[in-house]
Amino acid sequence: MKPSPDHQLADLLNRRAFLAKASLGLGGLALGSLLFPENLFSTPRAKAMSAAADEGGGVLGAPHFVPKVKRVVYLCQSGGPSQLELFDYKPMLEKMHGQNLPESVRRGQRLTGMSAQQSALPLVGSPYRFAQRGQSGAWVSDLLPYTAQVADELCFVKSMFTEQINHDPALTFFQTGHQLAGRPSIGAWISYGLGADNQNLPSFIVLVSKNAPQDQPLYARLWGNGFLPSRHQGVQFRSGTDPVLYLGDPAGYGKADRRAMLDALRELNQAQAEATGDPEILNRIAQYEMAFRMQTSVPEVADLRGEPDSAFDLYGPDAREPGTFAANCLLARRLLERGVKFVQLYHQGWDQHGNLPKNLPNQCRATDQASAALVADLKQRGLLDDTLVMWGGEFGRTNYSQGKLTKTDYGRDHHPRCFTMWLAGAGIRRGYTHGETDEFGYNVVRDGVHIHDFQATLLHLMGIDHERLTYTFQGRRYRLTDVEGKVVKGMLA
Repeated sequence: MKPSPDHQLADLLNRRAFLAKASLGLGGLALGSLLFPENLFSTPRAKAMSAAADEGGGVLGAPHFVPKVKRVVYLCQSGGPSQLELFDYKPMLEKMHGQNLPESVRRGQRLTGMSAQQSALPLVGSPYRFAQRGQSGAWVSDLLPYTAQVADELCFVKSMFTEQINHDPALTFFQTGHQLAGRPSIGAWISYGLGADNQNLPSFIVLVSKNAPQDQPLYARLWGNGFLPSRHQGVQFRSGTDPVLYLGDPAGYGKADRRAMLDALRELNQAQAEATGDPEILNRIAQYEMAFRMQTSVPEVADLRGEPDSAFDLYGPDAREPGTFAANCLLARRLLERGVKFVQLYHQGWDQHGNLPKNLPNQCRATDQASAALVADLKQRGLLDDTLVMWGGEFGRTNYSQGKLTKTDYGRDHHPRCFTMWLAGAGIRRGYTHGETDEFGYNVVRDGVHIHDFQATLLHLMGIDHERLTYTFQGRRYRLTDVEGKVVKGMLA
């Protein structure tokens, strides 16, 4: 006779119990160190760290040193914005417009398959006017008039570089520290290390613009937890009145009913965790509890109707439309005010291989005002003193035209050897330009900043030694910066 489902479950649990009791030797210790490394030998510090994690704290217990940054908002411009049209002014390109890229500048560096077979690589000078802005004299193009107004608050890093020349590995590299999928994202590492400051909201929240061209895909793994406990993955908010799916109670199902269901589910999950030793079950319990608390907190924070007209005027007309970049910037400020530690915005559409004179201005109009408004808004509320704002893409664009160069049209290919990002806020030198590229905007000539350097500096500002925040997985210790990275002290205030 075939055993009933209840008997099958009982047999399974009995087998697991036997295996658990039988694993008391060195093999059992090894397995336990992999599943629950913080509980090995049950040291007082390990127990305290485990308890802190259960309560929403990070495994570090406290930062390695006094942090300058409490919270971060990362405005990720997916696709690779052209630094040569926006920030990195190169008169030489105007002077040599249409001439071929000198081999002495290229130095045999690889190109993408999209332009490697071109018979010529004609240099392109930007048709947009540049001017020095503010007291700092930072060069900013007319395409970004609002960013130009806050130039004295910004640190421009003009010497960023990466090894990745295509979108997916480059973006994955920037977000996770490795070109291949599977590693934890920046926000997940920060959540793992430092925990949450608000028990009613996730420590890591993701917003994706709905008013952006879908030229390059975005994958949820970019804000995933990788091999870290699943409670540290980014929670994506959707646009509209229901930002998180399945958060609300079904019709006729009240708060008390939901609470009773969760209590019963917790008991079942706890029993399963004790029987199997699977730490992900405990993470599942924590996520259910967070979802229950979010039923109240998320609708309140996502409702922008209480914002004054002055706020919408500051962020621009799109701010009244949920899910736009402008509305997401305003929502990001509200999340930061409520203690969310890491907010990540993604805005696609910066991949201008062709038709750049038409498409790039559209991108700037969709993002410029709101990006600058976020900096100004945080400053006037006193939040910029302990908040870091980051703006940039996964790589830059070439100084030559991909495809045919005409009087009215051109495009730029991917360029990993140099690009520009900007930062604002706590711990950063304001009104400062870090690094320099050559007169052709093709190579870094001073103070290069690698992706791992950038990541190390970010963690440093949050009080974390990037070499000491690690996680053991499959017998190896991992960190965000892999085996590289150094803090860029020249950027620090």
